[in-house]
Amino acid sequence: MMTLNAESRTATGKAAKGLLLEDRMPAVVYGPKQEAISITLSLPEFKKVLRDAGESSVIELTGLGSNMQVLIHEVDRDPVTTLPRHADLYAIQKGAKVEVSVPLSFIGEAPAVKLGANLIKVMHELAISADASKLPHELEIDISSLEKVGDQIHVKDIKLPSGVITEEDGEEVVAVIQEVEAEPEEVAAVDMAAIEVEQKGKTETEEEAA
Repeated sequence: MMTLNAESRTATGKAAKGLLLEDRMPAVVYGPKQEAISITLSLPEFKKVLRDAGESSVIELTGLGSNMQVLIHEVDRDPVTTLPRHADLYAIQKGAKVEVSVPLSFIGEAPAVKLGANLIKVMHELAISADASKLPHELEIDISSLEKVGDQIHVKDIKLPSGVITEEDGEEVVAVIQEVEAEPEEVAAVDMAAIEVEQKGKTETEEEAA
């Protein structure tokens, strides 16, 4: 389990935003049994944890007295740099089941794609429920069984780790093989200038004949 060290925060508003200049980031931690606490985190440390753990892995939060297990619930990013500038951390009750959406990782090669068909990834994450200690970082989807156009992978085909369940409909399509649509033939552009010259030539010839 990855660890994040937190410090209590009193700064708010513009003062909190100024923390980013010190490589610190404002955040808040809360939960069903946890009163909301304003904190700061090391920005480089948070970026590493976010990259490696994502929003579906449990993190040990230290530095606030007693350690607590949290999930990264929401991250606010700078619209220009995309750097994190605030985070909400959700404190988990020990022993309680947690509901999260876990990203799907597609592995293997689909024989149908080798033959020129398209692989359409319909789902990119799956909502699951599990004990905090059993939450997977991601779920792998093997696409090597997709051999021809029309072949599909459904939610019921996903192998969930022990202790992990999903309430999603088992018949929901996760990925499907489709034919490559033929590109329409290009129609040659009409040269209006040439038509105009030709029509003018005919008019002059008709006038001479008259």
